Amino acid sequence: MSAYALFAALLSAAGLPIYIHAPKFYVDEYGVSLAALGAVLFGLRLLDVVQDPLLGKLAEKLRHRRGVAVGIGAGVMATAMIGLFAIAPPVRPILWFGAMLIMVFSAFSFLTICFYAQGVAKADGLGATGHLALARWRETGALLGVCVASVTPVALGAVMGAPFAGFAVGFAVLAGLSVFAMRGEWHSTGVAASTGFGPVLADPIARKLLLIALVNAAPVAVSSTLFLFYVEIALEAPGWEGALLLLFFLSAAGAAPLWGRLAERFGPKPVLLCAMVLGIFAFGGAVLLGPGDVPLFALVCVASGAVLGADLTLLPAMFAARLAKISPSAAEGFGLWAFVSKFTLAFAAVALLPALERAGLQSGGQANPPDAVRLLVMFYAAVPCVLKLAAIALLATVRDSEQE
Repeated sequence: MSAYALFAALLSAAGLPIYIHAPKFYVDEYGVSLAALGAVLFGLRLLDVVQDPLLGKLAEKLRHRRGVAVGIGAGVMATAMIGLFAIAPPVRPILWFGAMLIMVFSAFSFLTICFYAQGVAKADGLGATGHLALARWRETGALLGVCVASVTPVALGAVMGAPFAGFAVGFAVLAGLSVFAMRGEWHSTGVAASTGFGPVLADPIARKLLLIALVNAAPVAVSSTLFLFYVEIALEAPGWEGALLLLFFLSAAGAAPLWGRLAERFGPKPVLLCAMVLGIFAFGGAVLLGPGDVPLFALVCVASGAVLGADLTLLPAMFAARLAKISPSAAEGFGLWAFVSKFTLAFAAVALLPALERAGLQSGGQANPPDAVRLLVMFYAAVPCVLKLAAIALLATVRDSEQE
């Protein structure tokens, strides 16, 4: 299952890290406003309202030619990543930003849907705990991919003049390796015929899990969107971003297999609930930190990263197990899953970035009003804890008989 881990690393490198790096890159390099970036990111998610479910249908129609379709999708995503970071915009930067992200995220959605749908068929052949076993490989690979993608631009900045261009080229190489590693997995044997969106949307358990995914992804979306700004401005620690990101995601990757094993023994719901409660205590301390508190924030990164490993491993496994019962083809179901997962990232951008800009927040070493810094801290640390409480309340309503 190492091929699944490698492909998951590719997808994760094109997901969360883009929300971490791209907005700040376009602010610093091209002077694009935070409000404009937030509007574009939110607009892309409105496109996903229509696009992701349709991509789920497309993935289902191409299930007998999935290998070729995946190769094309990976090529589109790699090309767009190079355009986003390695090519100077030939038009207005905000327009180029939007065009490249449409390509990146459309290919990302299609590949994610194909990947998770194929995983349902794969897991069904691995025994009673197949979904959790595959999730350990897949999500550990994904977290390692996030680690590398999050810190590579920062690390390359110390050795080359165009670190984001180097990151984009490295991403293209990873895309080629991942497609090659998965070449024997894209078969239709064991993949059920399409059942459409009906069974997923009609099933109360699947709907509840989708709602939990939407609410539970929101804290990660908020903290990811604001991470670089928090470190630079609230902690006054420019240059520490890469090390702290690496610490956070390495902690998540190291903890993911442990959460998977605990879920196999005690069940995914109680383990995930415990992890989510721990997450509030782990991350809440960031509200109290300020300039120079890098060592304390490093502890927050370790603790909250370990908890993230449970979020990213167990909830997708629960949803996949349910789809295996109500919609075995899984493609349309994960089309909906892809939408709710990405919507939270865009909503965080459109809700938070313009508010911070109106408060006077500026990056790049410029002086910031105290009220703007306080608002940044509250958005970054307090808001995710409140959202996590809502996710805990929803998950608690899932009965033991509804977990699979």
